[in-house]
Amino acid sequence: MTYDFMQQYWWFLISLLGALLVFLMFVQGANSLIFSLGADETERKMLINSTGRKWEFTFTTLVTFGGAFFASFPLFYSTSFGGAYWLWMIILFSFVLQAVSYEFQNKLGNIFGPQLFQSFLVVNGVLGPILLGGAVATFFNGSNFVVQKMNLLSDVQPVISSWTGRMNGLDALLDIRNVIFGIAVFFLARILGILYIINNVDDKNLRDKCRKSLRWIFVIFLVFFLLFFTQLLVKDGYAYDPATGVIFMEPMKYLHNLLTMWYVLVVLLVGVVLLLFAVYKTLKNDAYIHGIWPAGIGVVLVVLCLFLCAGWNCTAYYPSNADLQSSLTIANSCSSEFTLRTMTYVSFVIPIVLAYIVYAWRAIDSKKIDRQEITSSDHVY
Repeated sequence: MTYDFMQQYWWFLISLLGALLVFLMFVQGANSLIFSLGADETERKMLINSTGRKWEFTFTTLVTFGGAFFASFPLFYSTSFGGAYWLWMIILFSFVLQAVSYEFQNKLGNIFGPQLFQSFLVVNGVLGPILLGGAVATFFNGSNFVVQKMNLLSDVQPVISSWTGRMNGLDALLDIRNVIFGIAVFFLARILGILYIINNVDDKNLRDKCRKSLRWIFVIFLVFFLLFFTQLLVKDGYAYDPATGVIFMEPMKYLHNLLTMWYVLVVLLVGVVLLLFAVYKTLKNDAYIHGIWPAGIGVVLVVLCLFLCAGWNCTAYYPSNADLQSSLTIANSCSSEFTLRTMTYVSFVIPIVLAYIVYAWRAIDSKKIDRQEITSSDHVY
């Protein structure tokens, strides 16, 4: 295992974690529809208890994603999480709000009523996907930071990265391209949330309403995603010379990446087909309730390919709009060879962890949620 191989390998693992996080945001997508799909308290409880059994997976994956970035590419972690802290703090606060809402909405002594905490779930369902999508879009559109590694030798201000503006990450939302991708991720989360509810909640009335909403939500998602993806293919991208490390602008860089890495393009197209199949089959066949699985696999494949397109093939994955040479690549922002090698050995236990997650998931979903369980059981949110 060469140093270069381990850099590529860890970018692949980071990309996979990011893809799994987007898939698991079906929790946020379903929560954003609590009041529009839930006509009464029983239906809202079925929705909340369905997502309430999975929200820990999403939160844990988010934390793991950040931790893996810190360990493998610490310069990105210190630059983005340290400089764009308002953006990340709002994201984390919305997820903490989600956890509190699940636990306290029906607790004794809740003087505010359950609807307030249900509204907090909707807030997380909207803010979480949009802000995370906007943050990920900066991998292609850049952020306003400067990296000066020589500052480590300074006794006065040993800070490597600094941001040129005072908005500390919120300026990402001033770029319409980031907003478009954030909205696309939001509606994608809603699609996944609807497919998950159809699969997990055994209630014909709720499933019918989900199918009615799925059609227009999918159309809106398609519009915003195609807007983002089209401009991504034709825009100038951030490339670097592997021999010198010099970063330069390359016309249609991301299109070139997909054509050069044809295997990534093939996987991306397979993911798109799986998502289209899941939505089409769900809309055309009322008896089909398994759309979440082909859609989930498809989303993981597409997002994985987008991350790989952002970092592989000599591409700066975190561009700087303030100073081009401060842009981060997997070569200039990774951990030491010793650290990457040690973590690579540890990563070999990942399949065991994934197997446990599959086992736990199947055990949790051994019985689908229905009205009888919600109205008769004391162990509900």
